[in-house]
Amino acid sequence: MKKWLGLFVALVLFAVLAACGPDEAKDSDKKDSTSNSGESAESSMPEKPESLTIWVNAEEKQEQAVKQITDKYTEETGIAVELVPINMLDQVEKLDVEGPAGNGPDIIFQPHDRIGDLAMRGLVDPVDLSDVESEYTDIALKAVTYDGDYWGAPAVMETYAMYYNKSLTDAPETMEDIMAVAADFTDASQDKYGFLMEAANFYFVYPFFSGYGAYVFANDGENYDIADVGLANDGAKEGGDLVQSWFNNGYIPQDLTPDIMNGLFKEGKVATVLNGPWMVREYQEALGEDLGVVPLPLLDNGENPKSFVGVKSYMLSYYSDNKEWATDLLKYITNEENSMVYYEVAGEIPPRYDAIENPIIADDEIYSAFAEQTNYGEPMPNVPAMQQVWEPINNALNFISKGEPVDEVMEEAVEMILSNIEASGAN
Repeated sequence: MKKWLGLFVALVLFAVLAACGPDEAKDSDKKDSTSNSGESAESSMPEKPESLTIWVNAEEKQEQAVKQITDKYTEETGIAVELVPINMLDQVEKLDVEGPAGNGPDIIFQPHDRIGDLAMRGLVDPVDLSDVESEYTDIALKAVTYDGDYWGAPAVMETYAMYYNKSLTDAPETMEDIMAVAADFTDASQDKYGFLMEAANFYFVYPFFSGYGAYVFANDGENYDIADVGLANDGAKEGGDLVQSWFNNGYIPQDLTPDIMNGLFKEGKVATVLNGPWMVREYQEALGEDLGVVPLPLLDNGENPKSFVGVKSYMLSYYSDNKEWATDLLKYITNEENSMVYYEVAGEIPPRYDAIENPIIADDEIYSAFAEQTNYGEPMPNVPAMQQVWEPINNALNFISKGEPVDEVMEEAVEMILSNIEASGAN
């Protein structure tokens, strides 16, 4: 009996292998050899669509990078990918109109702090990253997690760091070093400054609040408590006093704009500037080997400033008729190989462990500083209530820059935030 049973099993196995055929076996080998190659298992996927559409951010280098990657996807799968350049921050309202009309994309590109709002409005669907989640950094996965699901394939992580002109100063290690440079070098009459940043923009100012114990919403490690806003506590007031001192001392002019700041730094008139990695290429063209970058200098309490970490991701439109293949494309764009293509063309850091450890990034003096700063940062809250924070707190910073009392201004800002959250019904 055992002999006949063994023969029967052997015949079944032979039949199965024969049914696979050489083409299927070759495709299987190719799938195994390339992570998220786009060659998804045909048996578990619906029929291939003729095309998929992505709304890409309207920025030349980013468009070039995505086109290079999706052209390769088309070669491998036969699925055409149409790229429609639309400013990232304009995509949400456009999807709200175009999606229900059947004119929307399969994939959009968004910063993670808008995820809660997008999910609440029913514009996007969760993404299944279960087979690749270990490849993305923890902070990236945390950023795209909302209500227990992943809502995007992380493509870019960014925070800010301290640029410095090596011909004007040594690498600053502490904020005390920065203040010393500001005191020695600043001469507003000559448009010379030791330290500049957008100090009335909460996105950039947050580390000087959080480093002293302030926070946007209380967080237990998994959920945000939107009723607990920590922007008027003692740490926030200490941070507000610090920011106000920069204006009072004349280190930062009240009428400073990003264009003015960047122009002065590129002209060699500013020793240190706090800014993000999106300025690396421009700064390098202007300063060459004199450009240096370090993580944000230590505060006077010895703490690393906790910068906001933003994660931009490809998200799945609720209105897509090809969700399985769109998900396949999401993972393909953000796999190891293509993430490095994106980095080399667009100059943005992929939120993947293998990318950060890649010598191309790890040995780069400039980009490695931004990657290191993400270790000290925290994701911007991605709950819908976050949209009610920006205007009141930026108004507060504007008042602080003009000398208004920090305690009163911050307390009024928090009251306004809580009132806006209640009125909006955000959660």
